[in-house]
Amino acid sequence: METVANFIHGECVTGSGQRVQAIFNPATGEQIRQVVMSTAQETEQAIAAAQHAFPAWARHAPLKRARVMFRFKALLEENMDRLARLISEEHGKVFSDAVGELTRGLEVVEFACGIPHLQKGEHSANVGTGVDSHSLMQPLGVCAGITPFNFPAMVPMWMFPIALATGNTFVLKPSEKDPSLALALAQLLKEAGLPDGVFNVVQGDKESVDVLLTDPRVQAVSFVGSTPIAEYIYQTASAHGKRCQALGGAKNHCILMPDADMEMATNAIMGAAYGAAGGTLHGALGGTGGGR
Repeated sequence: METVANFIHGECVTGSGQRVQAIFNPATGEQIRQVVMSTAQETEQAIAAAQHAFPAWARHAPLKRARVMFRFKALLEENMDRLARLISEEHGKVFSDAVGELTRGLEVVEFACGIPHLQKGEHSANVGTGVDSHSLMQPLGVCAGITPFNFPAMVPMWMFPIALATGNTFVLKPSEKDPSLALALAQLLKEAGLPDGVFNVVQGDKESVDVLLTDPRVQAVSFVGSTPIAEYIYQTASAHGKRCQALGGAKNHCILMPDADMEMATNAIMGAAYGAAGGTLHGALGGTGGGR
């Protein structure tokens, strides 16, 4: 049985933990892979790799970091179908939904390609007698991302392209339900020329999450998932002095006004309910409500 590995310091490393989770193809119910939950020590190894790689990566000129993102973008486009099939196989969403998810993530990579312009500092002369003011944009250090099962490509790509392009290093903990896409992205980043250790993937569960939230080497944490877990992530990360963004759950909504286009509204409701195999957070809005 194929085992989905970690990606630490530029190499695939199979976890040594005792907890193993089966990965199923939702369309067939067949087990297609398995993933080993990483130990705390293995998670610490990923953090150590990111910490070791940080000084050199932060010293890279912003344009050189952007060029890695340009190459990564091209590789994503070349491998779009393969990556979409991998998402569909493990998550269950249809191929077209998987392509759409990758396309949304690709848009963030495109934004990261142009980020050097946004990293400019500011200089204000003579803000006080004999005083000039300078501001600089500087990377934080090791950042962590904890992502959900419903968008295994798009949500991680909300996070790491911006972090990497601005000179940070990154440790990604994807969902254990569909972990293969994260490993594939790591391999494409390496192919794009990203130095070893700058981007790492840890396959795991709460044990790995708690290490990422409490290790003093991790400077910032980004999370997407359910609201109760988002609250736990935010409380724990902030209690340990980390910058944290924690995006919780959402509920689909539908507002139909008297003058609504029912065909459009029906299509929107169906898409919101069943798009991405039921994992989308889109709502539907119908009608202008122009009358009083």
